[in-house]
Amino acid sequence: MNLPALITEIQLLDAALVGRATSAVNVALTARNWLIGAYIVEFEQNGEDRAAYGEKLIPELAKKLGIRGLSSSTLWHCKSFYVTYPQILQSLAGEFPKLLKSNALPILASVTRELQHPKIPDTEQPSIPQIAPYEILTTLSFTHLVELLKIDDPLKRAFYEIEAIKGRWSVRGLKRQTGSLLFERTGLSKNKEKLIELANTGAAQLAPADIIRDPYIFEFLGLRPSETVEESDLESALLDHLQAFLLELGRGFCFEARQRKILIGSDHYFIDLVFYHRVLKCHVLIELKVEPFNHENAGQLNTYLNWYRQHEMHDGDNPPVGILLCTDKKSPLAQYALGGMDENLFVSDYQLQLPDPEELLAFLERELTFHGN
Repeated sequence: MNLPALITEIQLLDAALVGRATSAVNVALTARNWLIGAYIVEFEQNGEDRAAYGEKLIPELAKKLGIRGLSSSTLWHCKSFYVTYPQILQSLAGEFPKLLKSNALPILASVTRELQHPKIPDTEQPSIPQIAPYEILTTLSFTHLVELLKIDDPLKRAFYEIEAIKGRWSVRGLKRQTGSLLFERTGLSKNKEKLIELANTGAAQLAPADIIRDPYIFEFLGLRPSETVEESDLESALLDHLQAFLLELGRGFCFEARQRKILIGSDHYFIDLVFYHRVLKCHVLIELKVEPFNHENAGQLNTYLNWYRQHEMHDGDNPPVGILLCTDKKSPLAQYALGGMDENLFVSDYQLQLPDPEELLAFLERELTFHGN
């Protein structure tokens, strides 16, 4: 064995075991969430005090569990996952047999009977292909499954299951394909195989790093968002220095959060930096994009501002303000976003207290030069 061969062997070994480790974490999370769904359904059907909770069960459960990541929305997803994918039980019986022996889960006996004696399908309905439960459990992340649960039509959902697994789509790839109506376009296409081939060519592929960065995974592992959702080393370094830069200005910035997680609908989003300005009495949201400015960036920040206006403003607070920093490595851009507020009333005060755009541009230029860009 020569040195190049040694390097190749170590690289292959590392890739194989990293992939196995991330897959194991993903399987454990997915199994946990399916079983949580089973517990919830069992309680709703047979719990001694179920009538006392009714529709308030899941919010009350999320409140009293105190487990990071098990919010009300996640618990709803768990329940829906269990109801929609009963066949997962077949794989769990092999992977986690001890977890299925709980006396609190007699409902699994009825699921087992249904799986062993499935109902005869209506011959007038199209036959829906079934993905092996093990493939679903080991190939798709729970975030994939949350996206699939949004699809009510079983045939359409099965189509995206199959193609996501075959094409190893990332979650972003799955969202892109559902959003572009690939199912409907395939049904109309005369060359379905070619259309799928083209779709897979443009789809982002799933990699082990994508699984570890999944919001559900890092909550399951007890990690902080800043440890896992950074898009690049450059972006991470810029955020580190930007945070320190704003605090050193001494203009009333009080640091609140980095990679602040918010829930909009059924999707999680992360705001790069959040400050509270004690002089302006408002939140300041900062988004850093290591790319040229586009309207999608501005729209995203404006969405965050509107969310903060609705959910985080208290008596005495002024509306939040946003700062969007973009760069194509040649021409940095700093832009304020005022979130629909009355600009005549607030903008002059904000411009007086917030960093001058030129200061922010100078900061970005220095940082990009320092990092060799």
